[in-house]
Amino acid sequence: MIGNSPLAREFWERGRSESCPIIDMHGHMGAMHSIYFPRPDAADMVRTMDECGVRWLVFSHHSALFSPDLANRPSIEAVRRFPDRLRAYCAVNPNYPEQLEAALPGLEALIPDVYLGFKFLPDYHKVALTDERYRPAWEYANERELLVLTHTWGGSPFDGPEVVREVAARYPRARLLLGHSCHGEWDAAVELARDFENLYLELTAVFDDRGVLEKFVREAGSERMLFGTDLPWFDPHQAVGALLSAEIDDEDRHNICHRNAEQLLERWLGSSVVG
Repeated sequence: MIGNSPLAREFWERGRSESCPIIDMHGHMGAMHSIYFPRPDAADMVRTMDECGVRWLVFSHHSALFSPDLANRPSIEAVRRFPDRLRAYCAVNPNYPEQLEAALPGLEALIPDVYLGFKFLPDYHKVALTDERYRPAWEYANERELLVLTHTWGGSPFDGPEVVREVAARYPRARLLLGHSCHGEWDAAVELARDFENLYLELTAVFDDRGVLEKFVREAGSERMLFGTDLPWFDPHQAVGALLSAEIDDEDRHNICHRNAEQLLERWLGSSVVG
């Protein structure tokens, strides 16, 4: 079904909306082995953002997640190159706890000009969110009410719904963003959003499944949902098209595209969140 609301028509006719900026809360950056990305670098990604009205991208560089020798340096460099478009998550690879130990003393000076919180990738690193190696980052985020974007997936022993529930209860002041919304365990994701005020459903890869957006809006509320794409893995145009064609109203779309993220980011970015 092709959406025909006023907001949808604005996007179809102009390719973007002046009244509905997009804040992408789940991005990556850089080359990745065994896959071709046509636009993986910072400048190319900003060009993609411009094409469909993405105002901000909060990301973690692939090197930060998978290259211990580089760690988060490429993320810092990208944000400093595009300070009015990009912010980063400090990526944590728990298999190298010495990286986090070295990074924490200098982290305060990089918030919010570079970092807004942490990024965890438990399924890939094969370390559960509840593992002791994550604890310093969890405590740091909880004390300062930072964002924590974590990969979550249905059925995973590392970041499935029950593991998420445990850390959400343990760290109630951290702003927990469920990357992929416990993909496949949609009922469990809704229950988590209902039970924890500090938790949001992030929609990367959710856009691919027909009916899930409507379910989340109906059962959890659009105020608990965040736009995300995994850029450069997925093109924002695909996500925007799915959102505009979902059977929800334009107020829900505004909440998902920017209003909820604005509330999370305003304490750091002020009026420049949408300016």
